[in-house]
Amino acid sequence: MAESTEKFAAGPVTGPARTGLGKALMPVPDPHPDVFDRQWPLRVADIDRTGRLRFDAACRHIQDIGQDQLRELGYEETHPLWIVRRTMIDLIRPIEFQDMLRLRRWCSGTSNRWCEMRVRIDGRKGGLMESEAFWININRETQGPARISDDFIAGLRRTTSVDRLRWQSYLRPGAREDAVQIQEFPVRASDIDLFDHMNNSVYWSVIEDYLFTQPELLRAPLRAAIEHNSPVALGDKLEIITHRHPPNSTDQFGPELMDRTVTTLTYAVGDEVKAVAAVFAL
Repeated sequence: MAESTEKFAAGPVTGPARTGLGKALMPVPDPHPDVFDRQWPLRVADIDRTGRLRFDAACRHIQDIGQDQLRELGYEETHPLWIVRRTMIDLIRPIEFQDMLRLRRWCSGTSNRWCEMRVRIDGRKGGLMESEAFWININRETQGPARISDDFIAGLRRTTSVDRLRWQSYLRPGAREDAVQIQEFPVRASDIDLFDHMNNSVYWSVIEDYLFTQPELLRAPLRAAIEHNSPVALGDKLEIITHRHPPNSTDQFGPELMDRTVTTLTYAVGDEVKAVAAVFAL
């Protein structure tokens, strides 16, 4: 069993795609002096009823190690604000309660104003989650994308040869007319962050709600991805619009995924799309 699941660590086994929803994630360049490496215990607030590390909790860990790395590199004052445009997380093998987490973070692509950062989360007992996030550096005054300093970029590039990273959307929103389900998702005051909008990790609790209704997905490696279009604010009437795309109808996601079911979740406030997520077995 270990041999068959290990192949998923760098992405789907059905294709070597470098872009798109079925892309293969960059393997950890280990050992490497510029891979940021930290450990902490898996705590009770981060697990579901079975003891599995949840996706929303994993997202918080991904954010936390990013902040820790920024501080250790000495750029917390000059580059304090970042927003995430897309996060992809692969659940390869569940990480379970009372385990110790090892998180390794490194850069897999750069540009002048944004970068892609990989985080691998290992449990000592063999659990594994992989992730890649597209982060945009934000100017404190204008709240728009800001240039990353040359010395910062030089450090990021020590783990990647991709230096002209461009944004490419992998997901399209679904319409209300042909949805299999539309549910309201209440936005709470505790969901709002420093930017005065719903924090990235809260979007992943929607993924957990969906997986609760589809437990068979948790029996095999799976990938979930969320792309953010515009922020959700306190007081918004947020709805989750669900579409299920069966095999041979998933060409919009790339040829690597034609053989499997892909579920999309559109986060909408009225007619405005706030984010789009996808979930599928690897």
